[in-house]
Amino acid sequence: MPQLQEGRPLAAGEIVDLLSEARARTWLLVSTLEPEDLRRQHDPLMSPILWDLGHIGHFEEVWLHEKLGGGSATGDGEGLRGIYNPFENPRASRDRLALPTAAELQTYLGEVRRRVEERLRRADAQGDPELLAEGYVYRLVLQHEYQHNETILQTLKLKQGREWMPPRVRAFPDALERARELEGAMVRIEGGRVDIGTDDRSAAYDNERPCHTVELQPFEMDVAPVSNRAFARFVDAGGYHDASLWSSAGWAWREQEGLEAPRFWVRDGDTWGERRFDRLGPLRADHPVCHVSHHEAAAYARFVDRRLPTEQEWEAAATWDGSAGRARRFPWGDDPPDGLRTNLDALAFDTAPVGAFPEGAAPSGCEQMIGDVWEWTASDFEAYPGFRAFPYREYSEVFFGDEYKVLRGGSWATRPGAIRGTFRNWDYPIRRQIFAGFRCARDVG
Repeated sequence: MPQLQEGRPLAAGEIVDLLSEARARTWLLVSTLEPEDLRRQHDPLMSPILWDLGHIGHFEEVWLHEKLGGGSATGDGEGLRGIYNPFENPRASRDRLALPTAAELQTYLGEVRRRVEERLRRADAQGDPELLAEGYVYRLVLQHEYQHNETILQTLKLKQGREWMPPRVRAFPDALERARELEGAMVRIEGGRVDIGTDDRSAAYDNERPCHTVELQPFEMDVAPVSNRAFARFVDAGGYHDASLWSSAGWAWREQEGLEAPRFWVRDGDTWGERRFDRLGPLRADHPVCHVSHHEAAAYARFVDRRLPTEQEWEAAATWDGSAGRARRFPWGDDPPDGLRTNLDALAFDTAPVGAFPEGAAPSGCEQMIGDVWEWTASDFEAYPGFRAFPYREYSEVFFGDEYKVLRGGSWATRPGAIRGTFRNWDYPIRRQIFAGFRCARDVG
């Protein structure tokens, strides 16, 4: 299977293979859905899946055809631009749009792809040299489709009606003895001057650039993500009813929503169960807690006299190799992700137990920092010093500010080509539909 890698040019044939593989994965995710499932808005937080599919095609049309000198691939670029503009049409209103049918979208996406491949064969792409350098624009479009695959999976987890049955090709055990050994364990990180971000221009988004040096104080970081077992102790100890553990905004939100536990946890007598797409079973204590908001994560951290790490601390713990004096691309090194080191790519459609990937450990000793669950940090989503919006300000710049919190590391649903040690995700601190967990940090006194 072709895998998107950064730091080098892409040949035309490689681009075609990568685009084809990405589209095959998209169609696989929706192949068993009925037309009504595709059109329905399953939750106000999410788009109808038809909108996601059309947006994938329109993004490709704009960036790989129009921006490279080809004009509209279908003759309807302006009309579609209105439908698929996420700022003009926020998620909660997209079910009221005149969306094409699934058959019409297949035709549209196929025609866009035909034109893109034709242009690649002719090797006559024209446009901003910075867009074309090292194949950046092709990686931009590929990562966009990869990210919408994860968005579609969030929608499918919220699906109304009959549960969606994932095409699982990998399985993990429910329990792992090593998870108990790692619970609560922390490593000391000495801090000092570390490099954050990247200067890569082949794949990295504008919000990851430029590379810059920060000074960190010594701190401790959890070796592994917080487990369901640990979080259940917080729940059962009344953590959702102790206002002293919550920020004022978090407590007001918890009260308004009446929350008692993470999303998809189900009370079963005196114990907890969990729903995992088409499966409902006992809560797996050794797996990372998932589907918690930033507010819930921060409340738990206070419960155990810890805190959430800043994103700079998170990145240092994940990638900084002090002996080499540089950051790695991934915790384990510069090689791309594989199944021995991490749980990515929606192969199991589920988390792996805490402690399942010692081979993927960072120089700091922290494990599972890539894959399984996105990890909330304490940081607001802000521009790095020297930030420059590219290739469009609506990707990052319009979201900078204290409304959004940064998440790091990717999840089991993240495609390998859409994650790296410097990748920054962000969302509102109340969001729970994302595949998000966390780990804690602590100051060194």
